[in-house]
Amino acid sequence: MLFNSYIFLLVFLPIALIGWHAMKRAPFRVVLGWLVLVSLVYYGVWNPDEEHEWSPKYLVLILGSCVFNYYLGRSLSRRWREAADSAPPLEDGGGIMPPRAGKLILTAGVTANLLLLGYYKYVGFLGGILNKATDWPTNVPDIVLPLAISFFTFLQIAYLVDAYRGKTEEYHFTDYLLFVTFFPHLIAGPLIHHREMMPQFRKARVGWHRDFPVALGMFLMGLFKKVVIADNLAQIATPIFGLAAADGRDPTMAEAWAGAIAYALQLYFDFSGYSDMALGAARFFGIRFPLNFHSPYKADSIIEFWRRWHMTLSRFLRDYLYIPLGGNRKGPKRRYVNLFLTMLLGGIWHGAGWTFVAWGALHGLLLCVNHAWIGARKKMAWKAMPKVPAVALTFLAVLIGWVFFRAHDFESAGRMLASMFGLHGFGGWPDKAARVVASAEPLKLIPVLIGVWLLPNTQEIFARYRPALRVAGAPYPAGGTRRWWQWRPSKAFAAATLLMAIATGLQFDKVSEFIYFQF
Repeated sequence: MLFNSYIFLLVFLPIALIGWHAMKRAPFRVVLGWLVLVSLVYYGVWNPDEEHEWSPKYLVLILGSCVFNYYLGRSLSRRWREAADSAPPLEDGGGIMPPRAGKLILTAGVTANLLLLGYYKYVGFLGGILNKATDWPTNVPDIVLPLAISFFTFLQIAYLVDAYRGKTEEYHFTDYLLFVTFFPHLIAGPLIHHREMMPQFRKARVGWHRDFPVALGMFLMGLFKKVVIADNLAQIATPIFGLAAADGRDPTMAEAWAGAIAYALQLYFDFSGYSDMALGAARFFGIRFPLNFHSPYKADSIIEFWRRWHMTLSRFLRDYLYIPLGGNRKGPKRRYVNLFLTMLLGGIWHGAGWTFVAWGALHGLLLCVNHAWIGARKKMAWKAMPKVPAVALTFLAVLIGWVFFRAHDFESAGRMLASMFGLHGFGGWPDKAARVVASAEPLKLIPVLIGVWLLPNTQEIFARYRPALRVAGAPYPAGGTRRWWQWRPSKAFAAATLLMAIATGLQFDKVSEFIYFQF
């Protein structure tokens, strides 16, 4: 079920909210049970193949995963407590060393989760590689990727690791099930943390009605970004990338740059719009999610970009992959290896394909270069690059990466990049008969780019009402002086919200998936 669909907006969300409000005097577990029920309905209505009848197997899959990880986590947590009760603290005061059995259980649990994810997401890809190399297997399996399996798998791996470290509480199964399946984050994030969510579920009903105007404003702003901006930019990016993937002429230089920039902006507003809608949908129920998107194209370095883009995924990769690999504790050479491996695996997480491997490897290399440059600059006492050229250079590097992210294969990515940098000539917009998009369409990119770089983002607009939780190590809008453009419940902002809703409604003639749904 999509946030930008009539069934969600006119049926599902009103029923979920009415039921939530009607149960305000019901026992706490009943209220949580209602949210679990509507979340499972939200997930369960998904049918990947409309030519076949709906099947409950994907709902059984996510429920089975939750049961398995919940009881495994309880076992790990119990073993930690038993070790804490019976063993003296470590000499450095760092806590209790977990028992060896706990490590074996954790390894088995993480392995089981990764095997499940690997089967659905990577068996076809690996089978295709093996088939090309050896002609075996003769039939590469065509496996349907269950909705959100990457997100709920990572979520639960983090829970198991924290249980092993003694950082979890004795959660009730309903709490845990809601933590994993709560519908505003289930499909495409943010990757929430149990320590952020569990206390909120217990307090969400207190004053939730005061959150409603803020939630509605954020949700509608996200819907506007998706429907009015991102989906229209797709009409530029899609045919140009399709031209690069098809037999026939190469894109002209102007077309290639227009297509690459259009896709960069489409992805930006698609993901930003989803993130706003996720924050708004959760806020309807009095829940605040961690910030997941904070003007990443304003970043003046690749390091800063990853502090602003998919911030909760960056946090997960840092806490559960980069630091366990050794982080920066084992010298600069090992640090660069860890950075590269972390981003390479992050690229593979995004998709089973060589273009995603290349995208992850490119960002790993760019992060290594960025850190090396910072070290050299400090050592030589060089001044930092001015803000504007630094932002432009960072955007160019990210833009090149997005070509691999979007392209169907290496060949089409190569054709796009070759056209962008003049290897196929320096042609402008083609003649009318050869155009794949209308001549005026690329002009839409200019005001959108200006808005991305100069206008405040959703978090800054709603800063008075604390729209999201802070993510450690990531930038966040500071309090500071209140601005006239910051949202507040006034007639002027109500009118602006209404106009935004009308503009969205006028464009609401198609339903398109969010790009991150495929991951």
